[in-house]
This record gives sequence, C-alpha cells and structure tokens, in this order.
Amino acid sequence: MGLELERSTPGTNRSKGRSVMSALYQSVWRWHFYAGIIFAPFLIILALSGSVYLFKPQIEGQLYKDMLTVREVGAEKLSPDELAAAVRKESPGLAIGSITMPDNPRSTVKMSVSQDGVPTTMYADPYTGRITGTIDTEKTFTELFKKLHSQLLLSGTLPNRIVELAACWGLVLTITGLYLWWPRGKFTIWGTILPRLGKRGSRQFWRDLHAVPAFWISLLLIAIIMGGLPWSGVVGPQIDKLANSTNTNTPPYAYTFTGAPESITRAKDVADNLPWATENLPVPASAAGGYMQISLNEVAGIADRQGVSRPYTITLPQSDKGVFTLSSDKDNPTYNATLHIDQYSGAVLTDVRFADYGILAKLITIGIAFHEGKLFGLANQLLGLLACLGLILISAGSYVMWRKRAPARKLGAPGKPRDRKVSIGLLVIMGVLGVLMPLVGLSILIVLVVDLLIIRRVPALSSWFSA
Repeated sequence: MGLELERSTPGTNRSKGRSVMSALYQSVWRWHFYAGIIFAPFLIILALSGSVYLFKPQIEGQLYKDMLTVREVGAEKLSPDELAAAVRKESPGLAIGSITMPDNPRSTVKMSVSQDGVPTTMYADPYTGRITGTIDTEKTFTELFKKLHSQLLLSGTLPNRIVELAACWGLVLTITGLYLWWPRGKFTIWGTILPRLGKRGSRQFWRDLHAVPAFWISLLLIAIIMGGLPWSGVVGPQIDKLANSTNTNTPPYAYTFTGAPESITRAKDVADNLPWATENLPVPASAAGGYMQISLNEVAGIADRQGVSRPYTITLPQSDKGVFTLSSDKDNPTYNATLHIDQYSGAVLTDVRFADYGILAKLITIGIAFHEGKLFGLANQLLGLLACLGLILISAGSYVMWRKRAPARKLGAPGKPRDRKVSIGLLVIMGVLGVLMPLVGLSILIVLVVDLLIIRRVPALSSWFSA
C-alpha cells in the first residue's frame, strides 16, 4: 500500500503542477485580454502619431524648406552679435530669448523671440541677416502629431495621464504577451516564430498574426516605451528622483566655479533645448556688482574654447542675476553639454557633459534619443517606424481575433482560473508593477472596485463579462 502511494505521488505532483501552470496562464491571459481591449485604441493612436513624428526633420525640411535653408551659401557667416543686430534692425522692438547656431552651412539660424510680447520662432540667414520667416512652433504640421502623441490633442493634465497610463499598460501587455507566446508543448517554428498562413481568416491565422509579430518587435517596443517614460508626468519625476538619489544623474562636481547653487530655479525654467539629464539643474546666479553684459560673440567664443559642438543654443539671461545658458543641440547624446555662464564676467559657473552623467542618466539619455529616432540616424527612425507599424498590426489583429472567438451577447473574456491562490499571486505581482507605475496601480484598484461593487451585483453585466 505504501509502495503504491509512493508511486502515485510523482504523478500527483506533476498533475498539480500542470494545474497551477494552467491557472497561471488563464489568469495572465485574462489580464492581458482586458488590458488589450481597453488600451489597444490608445496604443494605435500613439503608434500612428509617433511614426509621423519620428520623421520630423525630413517632413519639416520639405514643408518649411524656404524658411529653414539659405538661398545661397555665402563666403562668411555673420557673427552672433552682427546677426542679432541685423534681425533687430529689420524687425524693431524684437526681443531675442535664445539663438541656435547650426552646424550645417545651408541651415538658417533659429531664434526664440518676442515681438510686442508675443513669443514666436524666427529664422534668419546667417550670411545676410535677412529674416527668412517666422513660425508658431505650436502649430506646425508635426507639432499636431506631437500633441496627439502626448495629450491626444486635448488640453489639461488628464489627457497626458491617459497617454502615460496607456504607455505603461503597453509595457505590461508586452511582458504578459511574451509569457503567453512562450511555447508550452513541443516547440515548432510555425505559430511560434513564423505565422501559419494556410488557413486565412481562421482564428489560428489571426492568433499568429497577433502573436508572432509581437514576439519579433517585443524588445523594440520595450526599449521605445522605456525611452518615453522619463518625459511622463508621474513616472518621469520618479525616474529623475531615482537618478539623483543614487548620484547617477548630475555629479557634485558639475559646479566648477562655485559650490552647488541654492537657487530653486531649474534650468528648464530659463533655457531652451536642454538635455533631459540637466533640465532640473539648479541655476546659479551671476555675481553681484556686474555692470556690462558680455556679448553673444564672447559666449560663442566660450563655446568654442570649451569644445561645445554645434548645433548649440545660447539662451540669454532673463534678469540682472540671470546667466547665459549654453546647451548642445546635437542629436547624438554623447555630445550633450550644459553650461551656465556669468553674464558679466563670462565665468563658467556650471559645466555638465554626457561623460559626467552617472550610469543611469546615461542609459536614460540614450533611451530617450532612441525613442525619438535620433540615436543613429535614419536606421533608428526606420526601426521606430517598424515598431509603430507592428504595434498597429498586432493591436488591430487582436480585435479581429477577439470578435472571432467572442460568443453572442458575451464579452468573450477568458474564464477566471479555478485556483484562487494563483489569481491572488498574480494580483500581487501586478501590485508590484502598480507601485513602480502608479497609474497602473490606480487603474488596477479601480477595476477591482468596479468589479466588486458593480459588475458582480448587476446580473446583466455579470453575465456579459462571464466567459
């Protein structure tokens, strides 16, 4: 009798193990299903808008060609002061906030200006000083897609939070999708890394058209989503706080002239075109007692002596205690530079380069550049486009797959697993993700409350949501 019990135990354990794994699969599938149904439309919008914005340089280069390029390359460029004087002469009363010196001899000079109190962007020929045009950067063609990408073309904080929530759930969907894709039986190429195209229109066809491309672009999607999160409104400040708290963002030796300033003014409040890692640098003040401001030519000379690569942006001081801010605007993040310069003495008060960043800040900076398609030129843009088109395909395919399996008058969601311990265990894991991504955690709580207080208590809803 004892021998028989011993022989039956391994089989019982294997059966229990298969039961647990089946329940886990069912639970993950259920979460993946609901998240996909809710957030796939938003992910399609993000992918569509992102795929257009990736090619901003090429699109705007054609749409605004007469404004962004010079008619004829001259023998010698005007100095920054000569250029500023020529522009002010052509447009009296103009106040220049910043000036971006290009690296391409055919590019015009971009200026952030204010005319009668109205901020705008102006472009000027660096050889003649002629104004080639002004533009409201908030209303350009690609800015429309940027606003769609970041706030769904709506105003206020809520649209931005919805976009962040969708992006965070996109990360969860990618991770849970990889778990669901992982082969559980005998490995075969077809249906795993290559789609089965024989039975077109079948559920199997649409399943493969969803799962297989998702596998191929999963790492790309994770990298792109992670690269965008530092800009987000909730997770972004957490990332910045983590980078600073671990001394992996701005090093203490960034302040070369004096100690770290006690100013609560941050660099992003007073300067244009800053790298992510230096946006929240406290801004030092120019030394008291100065009378004559150094010229733009002198600031440009400092840029050359300090080895700041063009294109770079010079942001002018906004007050008597303000500073010149010099920041490299080069696509390659390894050329990042942020300098604050005393407006009277020309002393470099702050000098932070990519090499000064800690490991986390370097990784985040590289991730942001990859997200924007700037890290390695056209190839980066094409990889981003591939990821966007793939996301649209798998999101649209998931809806077709859902409608093919959903019974009449039912949502068609996967059934609840019978093993409650597995469901609770997965919920704990989702809770951990919710702590890392607070909006995800909040949405999980809302779903649980709605399920408990509404869906379970309304028979019609309970029947519709059941498998």
